[in-house]
Amino acid sequence: MNDNVAKGFSVMLDTPVSKLVGRLAVPTIISMLVSALYNMADTFFVSQLGTSASGAVGIVFSLMAIIQAVGFTLGMGAGSLVSRNLGARNISDADVISSVSFFSAIAGGLCIAIGGLLFLDPLMHGLGATPTILPYARDYGKIILVGAPFMCTSFVMNNLLRSQGKASLAMIGLTTGGILNIFLDPLFIFGFKQGIAGAAVATVLSQIISFSILLSMFLKKKSATTLSFSAAVKGLHIWILKILKTGMPSLFRQGLASLATIALNVCAGQYGDAAVAGMSITGRIFLFVSSVMIGLGQGFQPVAGFCYGAGRYDRVKAAFRFTVKAGCVVMTVAAVILFAGAQTVIHMFRDDPAVIAVGSAAVRYQSIVLPLLPLITLSNMLLQSTGQSGQATFLSSCRQGVFFLPVILVFQYVAGLQGVEMAQTAADILTAAVCIPFLVMFFRRMDAAAGAAALTENSMDG
Repeated sequence: MNDNVAKGFSVMLDTPVSKLVGRLAVPTIISMLVSALYNMADTFFVSQLGTSASGAVGIVFSLMAIIQAVGFTLGMGAGSLVSRNLGARNISDADVISSVSFFSAIAGGLCIAIGGLLFLDPLMHGLGATPTILPYARDYGKIILVGAPFMCTSFVMNNLLRSQGKASLAMIGLTTGGILNIFLDPLFIFGFKQGIAGAAVATVLSQIISFSILLSMFLKKKSATTLSFSAAVKGLHIWILKILKTGMPSLFRQGLASLATIALNVCAGQYGDAAVAGMSITGRIFLFVSSVMIGLGQGFQPVAGFCYGAGRYDRVKAAFRFTVKAGCVVMTVAAVILFAGAQTVIHMFRDDPAVIAVGSAAVRYQSIVLPLLPLITLSNMLLQSTGQSGQATFLSSCRQGVFFLPVILVFQYVAGLQGVEMAQTAADILTAAVCIPFLVMFFRRMDAAAGAAALTENSMDG
């Protein structure tokens, strides 16, 4: 075992969990905030081109969610397996898992790019583009598709680094690209007069730079695992199904997020481009806020996976409790601010009374249930990082699938546009209620395992 790996064991198993989660979460939160910020920058700058252009961002966002679904499935699946194998000191297996996920992400991104470009117009229609939004969505989407392989693989490398407790290295790659995107957006949109296509070019260039920086971390051996094409080929048949199974909650979570966005666009589109734009802006705002919670959870995940693999169940429980409490405090503060300033926030993006009316109502509805987000997010992340993939997959399907999809259809039928604005709120309440029994069962099983381990150790000492 090299010094780099040995130091990682000491940090993950000996550092107080509140300090460790905080240390891992801060760079991850920064990464997530910057990523969400450049998504908001896209929305802000493109919105200056008109309401239909603003709606196009919401349409293509569901396409980006599909790309993210592939990257997160491979990345979160591999990351969970890597953290548990490092915790169990299986270094060679961790190297193979990393390699398989990396090269699979490249292949997955290429498939999305080729398929999307071949069927671009049907894809944009399927994602909910209205006739007036379609030209903007087409120009934006075709360039985003070119960057799909880089996006997918960046998500994988980010998760691999986090799984080793190296969140600060992951942060460098993501934040550099994100900050660059914020400056490139106005340059390409207005300076080079490329319009909405310029926003897409800025995004893809930034993603390529993030990819290059993250890859350099592995090439310079700053990672505890290595990437090898030969290892990926040899280990593909052994690990790919395990990676996909472990990452299945992420596939369902991100895939259903894309379906939810499509359903939202289709339902809102019945009330005009202003409704699509208002809901799109609302989505970006809450993506930014929830990125704090996701970043906090991603700081928690490697701690949970590593300590679970090492049999330190006490640290798993302590880390979960700390992260939930911290998340509830942050989300409650954000909820109060957003509820009070809903109209002002929407107005910052688009000075259109119809857009402001739709967006501000949706912001207030979603603010009410924002304090439930830590319970929802961390329940899923806990089960996924400890290998409970079946249960984690179900929970990840609830918020924007099992509950949201039928809720938005029923609510729209009953209450029209107001029902569309309220749908996510109802889905969040139902999802939080479902998470509780899963948590109770998990901690009971873990307590039983801890008790059995203690009895075995006492009998051996005796």
